[in-house]
Amino acid sequence: MKINAEKMHFKVLNQQVRQCEEPNIVIDNCCGQRYIAAGLSGREIEIYGTPGNALGAYLDGCEIYVHGNAQDAAGDTMNDGCICIDGMAGDAAGYAMRGGSMYIRGNAGYRAGIHMKAYQEKQPLLVIGGAAGSFLGEYQAGGTIIVLGLGCKGVPVGNFCGMGMHGGRIFLRTEELPPDLSQRLVCAPATPEEMDSIRPALERFCAFFRQDEKELFQKPFYCIVPNSRNPYRQLYTGN
Repeated sequence: MKINAEKMHFKVLNQQVRQCEEPNIVIDNCCGQRYIAAGLSGREIEIYGTPGNALGAYLDGCEIYVHGNAQDAAGDTMNDGCICIDGMAGDAAGYAMRGGSMYIRGNAGYRAGIHMKAYQEKQPLLVIGGAAGSFLGEYQAGGTIIVLGLGCKGVPVGNFCGMGMHGGRIFLRTEELPPDLSQRLVCAPATPEEMDSIRPALERFCAFFRQDEKELFQKPFYCIVPNSRNPYRQLYTGN
């Protein structure tokens, strides 16, 4: 099914998407309509244009491919499925993700992956091809964030990377580390085992965006993890 979203109100667009009985949907001329595919499962949605805030919020199994940029809060609290953005994403991409995967070819704004969490087999994944803004992975509790820094000079993240992080992993492809990393984080060159664990994600990123896989390994990868199971303990108990 094809939907021409030009000048269409977001409620009308979302109603058409929800009522569509076909598994494959193409949305043309998308321009800022928000909440597309919120809570949906079992669909493949291709979007041409720029979807608005909360694309794929609470997503529960859809496959979404965006030919363009996405606005804020893409993948907000998504549970399953995949969002692939062949462009840039706004602030809070992957906010509170608890499952599924998101691939962004370009840059992401502030607070990408904030409050990301994991539970049992649910292990969310956020891959950013360019740079990420400040507060990447703030309060991260689980899952994996990868920032490739393609086309970037210097550190590919803004200030306060991993601030309040108490679970999960952040991988940075870089020759320069953030100068303001918290002492409650451990940052070290990624081990061969850690690289093997993210290799499928890197391969999928390259397949999505026609990226040369060899280029990814021309810079080192670092892995950031919390240095304690309870990084706030000494703040509140004096231990």
